[in-house]
Amino acid sequence: MGSWSGHGGAAAAAAAAVSWLCLAAVGVEAIGANWGTQTSHPLPPDTVVQMLKDNGFDRVKLFDAEDGTMNALKKSGLEVMVGIPNDLLATMATSMKAANNWVDQNVSSFVNDGVKIRYVAVGNEPFLETYNGSFLQTTFPAIRNIQSALVRAGLGTQVKVTCPLNADVYQSSTSKPSDGDFRTDIHDLMLTIVKFLSDTGGAFTVNIYPFISLYTDPNFPVDYAFFEGNSQPIVDGSATYTNMFDANYDTLIWALKKNGYGNLPVIVGEIGWPTDGDEHANAQLAQQFNQGFLKHIATGQGTPMRPGPVDAYLFSLIDEDEKSIQPGNFERHWGIFTYDGLPKYQLSLGSPRGLVRAKNVKYLEKKWCVLKPSVSLADTRLPDSISYACSLADCTSLGYKTSCGVLDTRSNISYAFNSFYQKNDQDDVACGFSNLATTTGQDPSTGTCRFGIMIEVDSAFSWKLQHNRSNYFLMLLLVLLQLCLSFS
Repeated sequence: MGSWSGHGGAAAAAAAAVSWLCLAAVGVEAIGANWGTQTSHPLPPDTVVQMLKDNGFDRVKLFDAEDGTMNALKKSGLEVMVGIPNDLLATMATSMKAANNWVDQNVSSFVNDGVKIRYVAVGNEPFLETYNGSFLQTTFPAIRNIQSALVRAGLGTQVKVTCPLNADVYQSSTSKPSDGDFRTDIHDLMLTIVKFLSDTGGAFTVNIYPFISLYTDPNFPVDYAFFEGNSQPIVDGSATYTNMFDANYDTLIWALKKNGYGNLPVIVGEIGWPTDGDEHANAQLAQQFNQGFLKHIATGQGTPMRPGPVDAYLFSLIDEDEKSIQPGNFERHWGIFTYDGLPKYQLSLGSPRGLVRAKNVKYLEKKWCVLKPSVSLADTRLPDSISYACSLADCTSLGYKTSCGVLDTRSNISYAFNSFYQKNDQDDVACGFSNLATTTGQDPSTGTCRFGIMIEVDSAFSWKLQHNRSNYFLMLLLVLLQLCLSFS
């Protein structure tokens, strides 16, 4: 099965049906999805909302409160967690007026129009060690001010604050969850936040990623990341842990319990598995992990330290081609759907038909940009052209054991050219590359490697495309200017 195919054949369909029957028998817990919008060509928000509903999601987690997204969620029936980006934390922390304005514009107005906002996520993983303490002083004051603004707006009981945190805010001195506590450098700050969430009826939101453990540690036991049992389980008193999720989640529960907050509600804000950009990121492992997780929580048994339903949001709904790849090339491939709303693999979310693709997606013409057959691979212009294309487009599917890792050199170059060409809406100028490239009507896709065709974009997002196009032509002018200077 190709990593971009929505069809897995009769065997996959049968497996999905059996999986659904298993889930139905025990009663599926409600599941949410993360809807990120760091993409050059977003699907229309109405299309995404319909996708969420068609696939049985009952809640959605956002990273901002963009008007188009929020308007599409009106009267959808979906429970919503809206987000305040980290770059707004300082403003929210230092200005009560700014906090009040944000709540008025992004919560009150939409609640009044029929959006079921349940949580405001203040910041996103602000205490990551890679941020070097940038948000340590502003996160809690921002949480406090947003809560005050919600109370002022008369929404204090209806909408709650939370703060999605990476699982690195707690740790165990051993491998046992019972030795868990909050990170020493932020211990007091964490207790201040936890107490506030407890006092205001909020919830602790944590993002748990077994994939990242596998990515960063070559000695991490692969089977421990999944849910099919483990040959070397962790025994902690009367509890036995056969998968990383339960152990990590219970490490948090122990940290809360030790500090007097053992009953604080916990939300799993992000959990998932990417499908490309790394040797362990592929559709097969993503399907295995996500279906295993869904089946695991569908039992309603919870974890040894926190029996009962698990409140979770899959990460993520759709691939995002403009996410930073600083953590790794896999960052742009977390979606259970491709950029254009095609299911990457079979996944049962409570429907026997498996994942349902996006409806009424409009594509550009069926044409691709490829390396001219007449061009020699020894042409000295090629390296710069490839670097230019990949710096402004998305080449994260090229590499060792990725979906396009088996391409030959010419196809690799064509993939880079086509990615740039599609991102620039099939503009003829974007398939120039110093006359090294040409367009073709023959699909160069092969095996698991998909050479995409870009989708048409909702007019509400046209400003974003104009911005991208302006950057492109500016870069083009600079290149031409350099060429002129070199010949002068």
